[in-house]
Amino acid sequence: MYSFLISIVALVLGYLLYSKLVERIFVIDPKASTPATTKEDGVDYVPLSGWRIFLIQFLNIAGLGPIFGAIMGIFFGPSAYLWIVFGTIFAGGVHDYLSGMISLRKGGVSLPEMVGDELGNGVKQFMRLLSLLLLILLTTTFMTGPANLLHGLVPSLSTMVWLLIIFGYYMLATMLPIDKLIGRFYPVFGGVLLFMGVGIMVVMLGWHNHVMPELTDGLKNMKTDGYPLFPMMFVSIACGAISGFHGTQSPLMARCITNERQGRHIFYGAMVVEGILALIWAAAAGSIFGGIDGLQAFAAEHQGENIAALVVDHVSRSWLGTVGGILAIIGVIAAPITSGDTALRSARLIVADFLHLDQRKIIKRLYISLPLFAAVFGFSFINFDIVWRYFSWTNQTLAMITLWTGAVFLYRQEVKGQVGAKYAYGYLIAMIPAIFMTMVSVSYILIAPEGVNLPAEYRWIGYTVAAAVSIAFTTMFYVWSRRYTRTTMQPY
Repeated sequence: MYSFLISIVALVLGYLLYSKLVERIFVIDPKASTPATTKEDGVDYVPLSGWRIFLIQFLNIAGLGPIFGAIMGIFFGPSAYLWIVFGTIFAGGVHDYLSGMISLRKGGVSLPEMVGDELGNGVKQFMRLLSLLLLILLTTTFMTGPANLLHGLVPSLSTMVWLLIIFGYYMLATMLPIDKLIGRFYPVFGGVLLFMGVGIMVVMLGWHNHVMPELTDGLKNMKTDGYPLFPMMFVSIACGAISGFHGTQSPLMARCITNERQGRHIFYGAMVVEGILALIWAAAAGSIFGGIDGLQAFAAEHQGENIAALVVDHVSRSWLGTVGGILAIIGVIAAPITSGDTALRSARLIVADFLHLDQRKIIKRLYISLPLFAAVFGFSFINFDIVWRYFSWTNQTLAMITLWTGAVFLYRQEVKGQVGAKYAYGYLIAMIPAIFMTMVSVSYILIAPEGVNLPAEYRWIGYTVAAAVSIAFTTMFYVWSRRYTRTTMQPY
């Protein structure tokens, strides 16, 4: 219990202290106009209240990510607590804040445009393709999964019928103005997700006698599949620590913010709340079966099934009763649906930015959306079991690129004199986690079964290559920074 409580306190302190440092380094201007007012179009650029934006952002970035990822991450042991805490404070919070605020500063542009402005046209084109692929795959998966679950609950309606119903909702959510559907229902679903997490935490702390995993138990790898804790755990727990998908979602809310002062609460704050939710589910999964060994045994009994979904259902029904069962259904079915629709909306906006196509008229939204709808619906008939394994890796690679983008942006700010001497080297808040995520992404694709799958005795090669790539990227950054300072701007 103590490790869990200390982790919660650490996340809260991280928000109260570190997020303010990040905000000061970024240098907000509360008097500046925002895209929500300067580009208001009644569709995507729509001013919304701060609390509503926060709940929408939270549900956008959360969904099932901090639940399923945290459950699978606690299999590695109590070290999952540390990654959730330090990942959220020093990587995920910075990533989400910068991706949202840089987008806001650049007029609400989507992630590929933002990245391209800082890292060059070649990277922009790569990010366009990578982001669209990720969003289409995510939308497809978050449509077919809930359809299968709904068919199990209501067998009288076939999976295809449920698929069509969800697909119809996706079309509406993608096409309609953001305040008509997403703005009205997302805060409700976001509140339910928070309520479920708080309910689990209350029961866990006061009404049951299971022992939660403790850091004093040791940080050894408790996973039984033979794969190392690094980098496997750092990819398994993505949304509860850092996730590249968030970078595609933050620009949606950057188009609705009315004051730059809101950015810290909305972007960094939502990430911290997501980290707390991840901690709750990691602790719950690690304790409900009598410890992590019990969780491992439960997983062994249900090989081939969705272990995370089974754990969510077991925890909710056991600790929250009938209400918990209802919340579990909402969590396992509604959460992925609400992540899928904003993913498709993000895809539309990425294409719109690329084509410079105004989205005020519904016919122009339709031009872009129809091919996306066709791709998603067509992909729903293909088995993505193998392809989808690469999503987690690609997701963290996206986060890595976004952090490097943030480092370049902050360095430009510093050279232009927009950051005082007190915050010199402020770009390191993005650069250090960018280097770390480079190590994670490169080593993972070389070591993981989805990648090269290096044998245990040769995994040192994966770590060596990852270190070399990280050093190369860092060197490229400093070579560029010196040239930029010398030829483009005078140092502050």
